[in-house]
Amino acid sequence: MDRNTFTGLFLIMIVLAGSFYFFKPSDAELKKEQARITADSAKKAGVKTPAAMAPAAAPALDSAALKGPFGANLTGTEAKSVLENEKLKLTFTNKGGKILSVEIKNEKTYKGQPVVLYDGNANKFGLNLNIGGKIVSTNDLYFSSAKTAGTSLTMRATYGEGKYIEFLYDLKPNSSNVAFNINLNGLNQVIQSNNISLNWEATLLEQEKSLKNEQRYSAPYYKYVDNTPDHLNIAKDVKEDLTKGKVEWIAFKQHFFSGVLIPKDGFEKGNLEVKVSTEPGEVKWYGANMVLPFNQLAAQNYAMEFYFGNNKFSELKKQGHEIEKLVEMGYWPLKYINRFVVLPVFNFLEGFGWNYGLIILVLTIMLKLVLSPLTYKSYVSMAKMRILKPEMDEIKAKVGEDNPTLLQQEYLKLYKQVGVNPLGGCLPMLLQLPIVMAFFFFFPNLFELRGQSFLWMHDLSTYDDFIKFGFHLPFIGDHLSLMCILMTISTLIYTYFNNQISGATGQMKYIGYIMPIIFLGVLNDYPAGLNYYYFLANMLTFGQQFLIKKMVNDEKIHAILKENKTKPQEPKKKSKFQSRLDDYMRQQQIKAQDKKK
Repeated sequence: MDRNTFTGLFLIMIVLAGSFYFFKPSDAELKKEQARITADSAKKAGVKTPAAMAPAAAPALDSAALKGPFGANLTGTEAKSVLENEKLKLTFTNKGGKILSVEIKNEKTYKGQPVVLYDGNANKFGLNLNIGGKIVSTNDLYFSSAKTAGTSLTMRATYGEGKYIEFLYDLKPNSSNVAFNINLNGLNQVIQSNNISLNWEATLLEQEKSLKNEQRYSAPYYKYVDNTPDHLNIAKDVKEDLTKGKVEWIAFKQHFFSGVLIPKDGFEKGNLEVKVSTEPGEVKWYGANMVLPFNQLAAQNYAMEFYFGNNKFSELKKQGHEIEKLVEMGYWPLKYINRFVVLPVFNFLEGFGWNYGLIILVLTIMLKLVLSPLTYKSYVSMAKMRILKPEMDEIKAKVGEDNPTLLQQEYLKLYKQVGVNPLGGCLPMLLQLPIVMAFFFFFPNLFELRGQSFLWMHDLSTYDDFIKFGFHLPFIGDHLSLMCILMTISTLIYTYFNNQISGATGQMKYIGYIMPIIFLGVLNDYPAGLNYYYFLANMLTFGQQFLIKKMVNDEKIHAILKENKTKPQEPKKKSKFQSRLDDYMRQQQIKAQDKKK
């Protein structure tokens, strides 16, 4: 096996290994497949699975329970009430005195249905109270309800004369916020604890085209007072205790919509839990148990506020409390680039009322213009290295490949003589990399792209499945995105021309072709808006390099390098790093000579 064959096989092994690592099924996908297999097996055997069975009937209540705390509220008939304005439609149930479902008006799912965040009695919201040594959950109580003034709703569960639990909901016109107040009247000597627990559980319903992406960007968030918001693991089932201080708010965040609960005085502590759902039409299950202080010497009132709405950065910022950080902008320093540079420019362009495809085009052009000095420097540096290649080949033939340390020393001498920085072509590209990576987080989390079409792309916030396979392929998935294909082809062409400019040979010539192929599998499921941006960036780079090539004369560069070579070299004081590097190279050269002996 010759060296080229071995190198090719080695690179193929790297690509395959990387594919297995990056594209292995997630825990959620494995669970979903296991659930499907179990359901199929049960169906063949004539056995009903838990998911297929009807909910179990509520256990019969004995007479002792009916005579116990809130006994009169343990039975009843479920009744629903509705509060709605221009933005929300909230359905309430007297069973638990809770919000039964939340509909975001003027928004549609990918299938054209109304956006409903939560729905059904499987979702819970209520208090757990220690009364008489037993835990009483308000989720099990039937409340009496009274609607007032068209915007407010009062739910009450009575313990005895002058003793009751009261939930007050108030939805103002044209608002995404719901004021929520808990009144525990006359119960200060009934509840036997110095704190009470608020329980909130919800199953997120599928809204978007890609369930995989929706799960990727959905997680419970929380914020400690005087700290920045954080979230639970997005890929695994996990439960986390929040005991590091007062909790300012908690949020059940979905990809493009969220429910946020903001207590006026914060929660003492609590825990959050997330489980990745395996049921069709469901994204994740969230659970929260938060602790509120309770004073047994006086009636207790707790003022809170819900936010139910979209994850548009500007809309969340209006809420205060740093809730806008639900929009994931990337890691440091990417989040600062997105928040303070990219987003303001995007919002400025949005003000012209253009199509979002055109906004992305103009944004990319502006970015390329700003980065054009770096692109120019990178091109000139690579051109110098290409011009020097014949001299470097002569040095290589003279010194030989057996002594790489000496070869590198001779190369460095040449660079110093002609005044060339061998990293001059890489550094400008590295400086551009954070901006390129920043867009990787910006576009997938940008609510403004949701449902926006451009050319053949019906929704810039999700993939454009130009080709549907009808089955799942390893590495690719069940579709091919046309914009992702165009992005990959343009990147391969860019790599080819970049190799021509830099004069890359050998293994380096082919390594650049591996990443575009890997990104084809990675970005095939990502939003068309992101792939569109990368495609535009490649095409504009071609245009830049064409113009720079017209401006840069290789003969003039060669003449300058020759002139630099003839100039007397002024001795310069070596830096500590350069001294250490020279010492290291001398040691390596001595070791190589000793080995020959």
